[in-house]
Amino acid sequence: MRKGAVIMEKITNARIKEEYLRIKHKSGATILLYPMKGYSTAYALFATKYGSVDTTFKTNEDPDFVTVPEGIAHYLEHKLFENDECDAFDLYAKTGANANAYTSFDKTAYLFSCSQKFEENLRILLGFVQEPYFTDATVAKEQGIIGQEIRMYEDDTGWRVFFNCLQAMYEKNPVRIDIAGTIESIAKIDKDLLYRCYNTFYNLNNMVIAVAGNFDVDKTLEICDELLKPSEDHGLQVIVPDEPLTVHEKRNVQKLSCAIPLFNIGWKFPAYSGKEQLEKYIVYNILMELCLGKTSDFYNRMYEDGLLNDAFNVGVFCGRGFFSVIADGESTDPDKVLSEIEKELFRLRKEGLDEDEFITIRNKTYGELVAGFNNVESVANAMIAQEINDVGIYDGIEITANTTFADIKSALDDFDIENNSISIIEPADEN
Repeated sequence: MRKGAVIMEKITNARIKEEYLRIKHKSGATILLYPMKGYSTAYALFATKYGSVDTTFKTNEDPDFVTVPEGIAHYLEHKLFENDECDAFDLYAKTGANANAYTSFDKTAYLFSCSQKFEENLRILLGFVQEPYFTDATVAKEQGIIGQEIRMYEDDTGWRVFFNCLQAMYEKNPVRIDIAGTIESIAKIDKDLLYRCYNTFYNLNNMVIAVAGNFDVDKTLEICDELLKPSEDHGLQVIVPDEPLTVHEKRNVQKLSCAIPLFNIGWKFPAYSGKEQLEKYIVYNILMELCLGKTSDFYNRMYEDGLLNDAFNVGVFCGRGFFSVIADGESTDPDKVLSEIEKELFRLRKEGLDEDEFITIRNKTYGELVAGFNNVESVANAMIAQEINDVGIYDGIEITANTTFADIKSALDDFDIENNSISIIEPADEN
């Protein structure tokens, strides 16, 4: 075992004959390394279990829980690239790497991909993420930039129909709030709040490093040993508000500039976590593809009737503290679409599903999961997503392979078909 590793384990999968290393580092960080022979690029992420839903929290040092403004995780992501000397993007420009970052509902990740100078790029990544630099002036400047981003998305029909659906489904869970927050919430953010959130959530015990592709394992671990700053686990606790099982509102309609109405139909489920969430994710994705997907009788009938076009999709949307199924698309009559979907699900529950079609869809799902292991970016992102959800990267393959027709029928029986919300964007009246 290396000197920097507290625990090092090799995780393998017999089905696809693949393996990777999972290291619990002395600094507190979890490191996931997936060397891929024959590939020319490497892809690395440095992520924290901190997203837009994490607005109420405490550590061992706090007397009580604190609630911070919505959008602060995204705000912090924007600011972390800068220090008192330069911007991290300027450093990456000199190495030729492609770099980026993102904030989701339950995580924030900083990443790069490169075909050369991997070790130099890794040093940049581990450097700036661990060196916050906020001033009153730079924080104030960022408010205007993020404010413009929020206003831009207010007019984005695809974005609005989705968040309007979340706001209709959820009453208290912060998933109902735009990841960037609101104009009002970001106005409350200052450098002291940013430092507080950084010191709370960017503790290495709450962070994961994932690397996939063409890189040297020993050199990578040597850099981690050198640059990762040991962190004491300070007992982070995050509260997700208790959420009613039923949808908050049945209907949300907004008028914006569009040629044809857009819709999101969301079915609200209890929140799941860990492997149970992954199992539900796979089962309900297969079920929805079987009942309503592009190869289903339902879709073909609705397409021929002109109620749906090829923009229609249905699948699971879930994360820490929330789980739902969402159908989205375009239609001249979204309410008719919802009515027809409900009738179809009730019909299939009564008359039964097609087992041969189930096998086809399950095999297709399995094949897509296996194919993902041939892509450097997909492997790295999957390692981050699954580690943050407390499951392994191979668990999805095993769950899919072992999903039975009885599992799918049981899921349809348990589906609360009428516990849904519909969000519609209608064309604005043009004068």
